[in-house]
Amino acid sequence: MDLHEQLPSAVDTKALLSLAEGHHARATRPLGTREIAGHLVKAYTIEAPGRTVTDRDAESALGIAAAQLEQGPLRGSLGLAVLLVHAGCDGDYVLVHTWIEGYMSDLAVFVGPAGQPEQLRPGRAGLAPCVWEAAVLSHERDAFARHVLDGTGPVADRVAAWSADTVAADLR
Repeated sequence: MDLHEQLPSAVDTKALLSLAEGHHARATRPLGTREIAGHLVKAYTIEAPGRTVTDRDAESALGIAAAQLEQGPLRGSLGLAVLLVHAGCDGDYVLVHTWIEGYMSDLAVFVGPAGQPEQLRPGRAGLAPCVWEAAVLSHERDAFARHVLDGTGPVADRVAAWSADTVAADLR
């Protein structure tokens, strides 16, 4: 099949063009690494234009992360996690990404209306990161592999290098 001539019927060209027209950069900044529920958690904010992650939003996300990470030992957690606090155009999102046994990861996504962190609830089954969240998680995958899995020296040094390797940019 020559894709230049005809796309499969399931390809929604109008929806793809609409997404492309609305795509924009989102400010991303690290909030530091902290201990939560026995885990080292590297936290980030992601902000849509005109939105800001407030201290209240960040505190709520830390509470959500604590509740999620308390289950870590039951889920095979290795004790390293990433927290994303995303003030999106259409609502707020909190993602808790944990490295677990067997080179796998565990992801919990929480969603709620904009500016109402007390209403964040687990997202529907199958919900995955958006393009901006996936960019941060991609960086974190690379940092985990580079510093922890492929690093040398004591584990504490590897984890310190992982913790210091953050992304702060306007992500596209």
